[in-house]
Amino acid sequence: MSILAAVAVPHPPLIFEEVGKGREKEISKTVEAYKEAMRFVASFKPDTIVLSSPHAELYADYFHVSGGKSANGDFARFGAPEVKMHADYDEEFVRLLSEYAQKENIACGTLGEKDPALDHASLIPLRFLSEVWQNYRVVRIGLSGLSWKTHYELGKIIAEVSKKLSRRTVFIASGDLSHKLLAEGPYGFAAEGPVFDENTTKAFKSGDFEILFDMSPSFCELAAECGHRSFLMMSGALDGKAVQSKLLSYEGPFGVGYAVATFEPKGADDNRRFDKIAEEKKQKEIAERRQKEDELVGFARKCVETFVLTGKELPFPDDLPDLMKNKAAAFVTLKKDGRLRGCIGTIEPVRENLGREIWHNAVSASSKDPRFSPVQKDELKDIVYSVDVLSAPKKAPDIKLLDPKKDGIIVQNGMRRGVLLPDLEGIDTVEEQIRIARMKAGIASFEPVEVFYFQVERHH
Repeated sequence: MSILAAVAVPHPPLIFEEVGKGREKEISKTVEAYKEAMRFVASFKPDTIVLSSPHAELYADYFHVSGGKSANGDFARFGAPEVKMHADYDEEFVRLLSEYAQKENIACGTLGEKDPALDHASLIPLRFLSEVWQNYRVVRIGLSGLSWKTHYELGKIIAEVSKKLSRRTVFIASGDLSHKLLAEGPYGFAAEGPVFDENTTKAFKSGDFEILFDMSPSFCELAAECGHRSFLMMSGALDGKAVQSKLLSYEGPFGVGYAVATFEPKGADDNRRFDKIAEEKKQKEIAERRQKEDELVGFARKCVETFVLTGKELPFPDDLPDLMKNKAAAFVTLKKDGRLRGCIGTIEPVRENLGREIWHNAVSASSKDPRFSPVQKDELKDIVYSVDVLSAPKKAPDIKLLDPKKDGIIVQNGMRRGVLLPDLEGIDTVEEQIRIARMKAGIASFEPVEVFYFQVERHH
């Protein structure tokens, strides 16, 4: 059998009275919806619960699946050691999931476990479920730093494995929504927080998982969300299925969004291949962007594509456009799926003209940025480019006069120097610019620095 049903649930520790000590009453709608969701799960008499957890082992480029026969967990860290759970694992499902994922070039398996105990994002739904159903085994999966599409693809593989093993399987996606709903909340407020929650609950209510793909990684980071990738994996497990969806509750009284929703497949629907829909939309946007790119961006892209495809640098043109003949410093930035993929530049010109700066920095951004592996051929269709041309840096007379949307920052202490471009998402103050530039240069907060500023002409 494939996936019989799925639920999306939050994991606030104070949902249990042993921890909340009365505060659980402030999210009474969430408590009641949780119980309803688990009665819904139990109605399918599942053999296996696949549970995705943001607080299980998490790696940038690997999905960790809990191995072994079983695991235990408790709420001792939340002052309630008496709240505990035991879970038996579906070892055959785990083994086959790892094999199928590896065949699809998705890094997934049981390696790298640091703490075998059940995390609270797993323990909470399992405790609620065990009040109404006990005859199940668990497949517990952590999230990763891989793309939205890869999380969805792993969900598709989960459904395939379930069908192969004839398991009665229900998917539980554990995840809170934004942690930045209220200024007085523990994480403060961000304008992206309520928007993230509005979009996610809309997706839950309608079953339109395309909405989840439409939220970029940078937007989700600013919203300080928790469960987005968990929900994407769940969506993949329901790929190609008509779904009856119900949003049972939504609350956010503590500044964190809690949503409970149920999803029941109702037959095949080939129009609900959301990874394909997202890929088609992305490629259309990239194609439109490339049609509009100016001489600088087009040149940077050709430099990268030539180098990645041939291993050789693009022959430098004899006749440069006027825009590239002057001397100027430049940064070339590569992004993929909304995330940085490489960025190399100079803050003062070091070559005879801007064309040479871009020519050199574009290749370096694709192959020599120490934070990333070199760009591969199959990635080229997904890369978007920008070129920032920098003005000459000047010493800042007063940082209060600087504008983080217009002014880039250079901090310097001796030979150590940190640079930050202007108008970056989530960086709204000069103080934050300086803090990040210090970190990049390895300059401690107590060490004196000289601050310089520059402005950029950004080409997309």
